Amino acid sequence: MNPYEMFLKQVDEATPYLSVEPEYIEILKFPKEVLEVSIPLRLDDGEVKVLKGWRSHHNNALGPYKGGVRYHPNVTREEVIALSSWMTIKCATAQLPYGGGKGGISVNVRDLSPGETERLSRGYALAISRFMGTDIDIPAPDVYTNPQVMAWFVDTYEKIHGRSEPSCYTGKPVEAGGSLGRGDATSRGGMYVLREVLKQKGLIGKELKAAVQGFGNVGGFAHKLAVSELGIKIVAISDSHGGVYNPNGIDYYELRSHKSKTGSVAGFPGTEMITNEELMELDVDILIPAALEGVITDKNAPNIKASIVLELANGPTTPEADLILSEKGIEVVPDVLANAGGVTVSCFEWIQGRTGDYWTEEYVHQKLDEKLTIAFHEIWKIKEGNRIRMRQAAYVRAISRIIAAMRFKGIWP
Repeated sequence: MNPYEMFLKQVDEATPYLSVEPEYIEILKFPKEVLEVSIPLRLDDGEVKVLKGWRSHHNNALGPYKGGVRYHPNVTREEVIALSSWMTIKCATAQLPYGGGKGGISVNVRDLSPGETERLSRGYALAISRFMGTDIDIPAPDVYTNPQVMAWFVDTYEKIHGRSEPSCYTGKPVEAGGSLGRGDATSRGGMYVLREVLKQKGLIGKELKAAVQGFGNVGGFAHKLAVSELGIKIVAISDSHGGVYNPNGIDYYELRSHKSKTGSVAGFPGTEMITNEELMELDVDILIPAALEGVITDKNAPNIKASIVLELANGPTTPEADLILSEKGIEVVPDVLANAGGVTVSCFEWIQGRTGDYWTEEYVHQKLDEKLTIAFHEIWKIKEGNRIRMRQAAYVRAISRIIAAMRFKGIWP
């Protein structure tokens, strides 16, 4: 099942608990428009490669499209459509004034020099420039893109249009109009949501162990914040090269230093080497997938021992695996809530860019906590009232909000 099929299945699973007209559900299953672009990239040696890129606009009933741009060799049109669809649900889940968008380029950016990455980024920004803007579509970072890439994007856009428009992209460096608190927002938001789950289960203050799959921006900050904010012991962590395990816990700062020197968490002193697959099945309390989609499937779900799965990646659990985990009594905190911190602080950055009123980091954290705590309790109430899975409850809440707006606006043209 590809990511887009996963999204359709998730909508279908929420539909029985919705009181909405079927035509609106049918509209929600398709993107409004998808742009495909070809980007000529001149490499440092003079060779020219033509790379494929996409930008999907899924639904804008609640506001302009919002979603990241990823650079990854496995990016496809279908994946970008699925990710934009999940963004529609995620923005509605967090009660943001946005619809869902997403973009990507099929490229292994690790093979590119900094100069090649800049030329590629500016080429993509030029290609989609007529498809986005502050009140149309506001892109942001995603897999293998970062604040530097956003700075190139916004600079390109502003040069094309001949005006300053810092709110046309989010996730920028603070020096270029970005927001304080954006760097760790996805992980921090996940910790706020996890805190509320632990409260509901009577686990706050207990000695808990967790494993994190992924040590990029999201996984790295999840490691750091789970320890500092919630007192959780991280016993395993992995990246694309493999994982490391130590039942006594792994120090975030020492591991980060090791990876900066070696390029991987592999070989970290005092740990046992494990595979990404073995990490998923460790005997821990909390499993945090924080990399790519589709890593929890019907093949490994029966062997997962964690009692809570916090989805900081987009779409890490297939629908079949979701059912298996539910039958085992494992609480899956869905991506559309668990990792909504990034887009929420992007919204804050968008507001700051539009008004020129920049906020303190403490205020950003406070607003993020408030927003996601409210969302969590609304979803938990739906979950408990209908005796359904948390993902279904999140979709019920989000789709109800989206379709309420669609109903007022009508189906036109």
